[in-house]
Amino acid sequence: MSMAMSSTSSSTTPHSLLLQNQTHLRRLSTPSSAVFFPRSTRISTSITCTAATQSPPPPPAQAQTHAQDRVFNFAAGPATLPERVLLKAQSELYNWRGSGMSVMEMSHRGKDFLSIINKAESDLRALLGIPEGDYAVLFLQGGATTQFAALPLNLCKPDDQVDFVVTGSWGDKAFKEAQKFCKPNLIWSGKPDKYTKIPTFQDLEQSEHARYLHICANETIHGVEFKTYPTPRNGLLVADMSSNFCSKPVNVTKFGVIYAGAQKNVGPSGVTIVIIRKDLIGNAQEKTPVMLDYKIHADNNSLYNTPPCYGIYMCGLVFEDLLEQGGLEEVEKKNKHKADLLYKAIDESKGFYRCPVEKSVRSLMNVPFTLEKSELEVEFVKEAAKEKMLQLKGHRSVGGMRASIYNAMPLAGVEKLVAFMKDFQARHA
Repeated sequence: MSMAMSSTSSSTTPHSLLLQNQTHLRRLSTPSSAVFFPRSTRISTSITCTAATQSPPPPPAQAQTHAQDRVFNFAAGPATLPERVLLKAQSELYNWRGSGMSVMEMSHRGKDFLSIINKAESDLRALLGIPEGDYAVLFLQGGATTQFAALPLNLCKPDDQVDFVVTGSWGDKAFKEAQKFCKPNLIWSGKPDKYTKIPTFQDLEQSEHARYLHICANETIHGVEFKTYPTPRNGLLVADMSSNFCSKPVNVTKFGVIYAGAQKNVGPSGVTIVIIRKDLIGNAQEKTPVMLDYKIHADNNSLYNTPPCYGIYMCGLVFEDLLEQGGLEEVEKKNKHKADLLYKAIDESKGFYRCPVEKSVRSLMNVPFTLEKSELEVEFVKEAAKEKMLQLKGHRSVGGMRASIYNAMPLAGVEKLVAFMKDFQARHA
């Protein structure tokens, strides 16, 4: 049975809205969304639907390239996603694999979405070597910031001690939030040195009865990254890995909990991933809110309430893509190469550019730098934007520049930035 919709009709259907949104996505796309539809794409004045599973015709071939429209997005998050992933998501936006539905509208308890979330978990386990029997993988909401409260509520009693090594702003926020739910101890802080270092582990004076040791594996704002990890006195290490999650191999068994917001390396904002040792689940404080109780989410396979379905779907596509690249060992090689190019340009600029972070702990993901002539920073950002390199302004709390070069930042983007930096220096030295 066919149905015609006139352009003058005032009624709309969910499918017609999705079709209209394709045009809006092309027109309003940002560096981090990067879903492209050609300018000539328009909604027809008459649409005939002959079957529930019929998809609209695919966009023309020119929609498959970013040659004219794609920019290099150096934002700290939401960040660039792999173009291969975005194009695949684009092709499935209206009709996911013949289901007749977008992932955005299917039931989170239906077989289609269950296959999506189960595969996402399976691929993540393969990427990180997460032991099936010992660790649970949770897909949650609320951002990694919500875990600042969830962790002490699930792992501690109100009078328990927790040790914190604070190497930047996010570690500091986690420490302050924990004060509401346990007795945190700040055993080391990089604040006196403006968060440019990481301590020598043997010099850490850990508390005798600390429930766990908390670190932020990579500080997004300050560009400080742990290259190795400390061994807690009690054996329980907890890490916020939001901005270097899935950027390199990690021995998950060294951690009690790993948590990460997706919006740096593995998906759009809205998804938070928690990898937790199963024996740590089920000890939440009595007044822990339902949405922060790990046991409730683990018992319901992350489906206690409606999860961020489309975000999880996108994460799954990224995990699949990372496996196809050869796994995290290969991903790390690419990230090191990109970072080496950028840091070399900074270090060889004879002081025109400066990175404040100690060389041994410089982040592969977030590269902060300043200009010797600070008055040129506004011009640097403005000129870079004209060359389609965006979001290079440093965080408001520290100023300067910051180039976030996550997994999906192509080598060409870093090479273009380095060439621009050298040209800018030649014109302003």
